[in-house]
Amino acid sequence: MGGIYGTIVESIENYTGLSPTSFIILMAVSIITYKIVCTMFVAVDDYKSVEKMKEIFEEDMKREPVQLGEVTEEQLKEYDGSDPKKPLLMAIKGNIYDVSKGRIFYGPGGSYAMFAGRDATRALALMSFDPQDLTGNMDGLSESELDVLQDWELKFIEKYPKVGVLVKEEDLDSKKAV
Repeated sequence: MGGIYGTIVESIENYTGLSPTSFIILMAVSIITYKIVCTMFVAVDDYKSVEKMKEIFEEDMKREPVQLGEVTEEQLKEYDGSDPKKPLLMAIKGNIYDVSKGRIFYGPGGSYAMFAGRDATRALALMSFDPQDLTGNMDGLSESELDVLQDWELKFIEKYPKVGVLVKEEDLDSKKAV
């Protein structure tokens, strides 16, 4: 036997002491056993949580965006994804977007979850995950950081419905007084 096949057969026999057929059968049985054992030890709760997340995603896809109008930063925090019955919202440059359809990214456990229920303007401009950057303050941003922010804003405008605007608490109070 020559070539690659011969080398493989010879290696199997030398290293395992088994014939190639026995080796292949042993490998197949090992893989099947591994798969069976793995499925035996998956927690029932894992299946339940997957089903629950699936239901939440389906609800998000059906849910019509709720127009909130003027919202304070404190009120926005209620929409951080901790309550799956509420839409998932975040703000950029004072505009609030319903990002529920992107729950996999912005919802609990998602890569951008810290932005949900917050004004992420500065953090997005700086491409930062520092909680101190979760603010609408754009002071001191460079031209390139403002360009990055503009790109993010355009993505939000194209992908998610605008549902409100951020206002300061005192502005909202003064409007109520009038």
